[in-house]
Amino acid sequence: MSQALTLKWRPARFDEIVGQEHITQTLQNSVATNRVGHAYLFCGPRGTGKTTSARLLAKAVNCLDEDPAERPCNQCTICKAVRDGRFLDLIEIDAASNTGVDDIRELREKINFSPSEGRFKVYIIDEVHMLSTAAFNALLKTLEEPPPHVKFVLATTEEHKVPITIKSRCQQFNFRLLTELEIINRLSWMAEKEGFAIELEAMRMIARQASGSLRDAESLLDQLVIAPGETITEERAQRVLGTAANTAVLQLTDAWLEARGGDGLAIIHNALATGTDARQFCRQMVNHMRQLLLLQAAGNAVSLDIPVEHKREMLTQAQRAPRRELIDAVKRFNDAALTPAGSWQPQLPLELAFIELLPDTPAPMPVMPPAQTDKPQVAEKPVPQKKTVEPAPPDIKKETTAPPQPADSGDPPAAAPKPAQEPAAVAQTETAASSEPAPAAAEAVTSPLDLATISAHWRDLVTRAGDHNKNLPPLLNMGKPLAVEGETAVIGFDFPIFKEKFDNTGGAADLLGGILSELLGRRCLVRGVVTSEYDMPIDENQFRTLANELGGVVKKDDEQ
Repeated sequence: MSQALTLKWRPARFDEIVGQEHITQTLQNSVATNRVGHAYLFCGPRGTGKTTSARLLAKAVNCLDEDPAERPCNQCTICKAVRDGRFLDLIEIDAASNTGVDDIRELREKINFSPSEGRFKVYIIDEVHMLSTAAFNALLKTLEEPPPHVKFVLATTEEHKVPITIKSRCQQFNFRLLTELEIINRLSWMAEKEGFAIELEAMRMIARQASGSLRDAESLLDQLVIAPGETITEERAQRVLGTAANTAVLQLTDAWLEARGGDGLAIIHNALATGTDARQFCRQMVNHMRQLLLLQAAGNAVSLDIPVEHKREMLTQAQRAPRRELIDAVKRFNDAALTPAGSWQPQLPLELAFIELLPDTPAPMPVMPPAQTDKPQVAEKPVPQKKTVEPAPPDIKKETTAPPQPADSGDPPAAAPKPAQEPAAVAQTETAASSEPAPAAAEAVTSPLDLATISAHWRDLVTRAGDHNKNLPPLLNMGKPLAVEGETAVIGFDFPIFKEKFDNTGGAADLLGGILSELLGRRCLVRGVVTSEYDMPIDENQFRTLANELGGVVKKDDEQ
């Protein structure tokens, strides 16, 4: 029966424990000099060797080898029983499942019984910080003065939750996180023992994702194991672990430093499209930004596990990044990495973290073509131009309008002001007369579906779409009304991934067409395009109509 690598290759001696020499050497000396304490408190992150060290201590104090310096020998019956899980005097208690004071009272009643096989009974209480306050208080006296045949080892990942009264009765050892180099060396040794090949970059990727936990690294390696004779490559590690390539991390950092929002989002979407996990990408960005911060503060004086080919580029990025903005970037990507993964859009925290780091100045929007501008305003412009050119000189008008007025009113003084006011009145009536057909002309121009009408009803369209499909409003917010083709409203998306999601959402175009038809009271269709790939249509008839309305101005320009 196969075993997990982390169980199969669990250290059997103190010198096999990786990265905790400051602890294992002390324990080994205590066993060799027969000065083992009655209670120990092992603190540290997960996967750093706390429980393994506790079991080795239980094996060593009961080992039958005559030379104390060689304990544990792994050859005697006691060592083999501990290895196989058959040693009755080794009692492991999960404090998360035995949190009450009654569990500790039961322990105190059994603790006085002598060992059945070895010299000592060893109690390992894992995650001891989960005990209740009453349980801690019940453990105090026994922990301070246990029977001479009992040893306690308490293990915790949250040392700050252990009462000071418990700490004062134990010898405390703090386990540290492992470096990437220590994890890589261990993985290389394990791969050699198992007889499979693995690339160095794949091991680096595992070590980075393990974040200092050797057990996590061994579990990830177990996940990547393939058929005999094949090699675990960097590409396979990326696919299985959901990590982004180093080039993607460097490119996204460059996009942030150069305020290229579109390029940065494209890098994110391309990485996610190839199977990268969004939260893992956030963790990689946190690690990268942290390393930039350390390089900026200490330069080459700081020791980082970075490939030489990447360190030069990282030094360049560290010199370009402002200190306060770099700190803010670490915080934002870290918050995004800690966001629960239950969202229906798991990439959203990553996108928001990147966008929030960009400057407030908006990116330039694409210029819309003249054919899609408001047409009634264009039709009104040539009217005053024609009226200012066509009217005759004021003297001619006065001669034609003045004679009838003295005949009707025989009062010359009263008739004198009227000619002065008449040109204004005539101009008003003429402009009013010229503006009367404008509504009809406007109706003729605006009767086709236009972009302004679509834009005016866009928010209502998005809201109503959400009533039918809750996934549509966030998707539509990534696009905008772009153009009109006859009865079809064209929605433009800046990135192909959003256009693909729109097309893959069953019935989205038909649903939006129906909603838009209800809003406008006319038949409408909808389709999605990628903004950068869309060629704006040109209506020749509309162009000629506009040229005629402008009074031949366009024609004159053409002639020139």
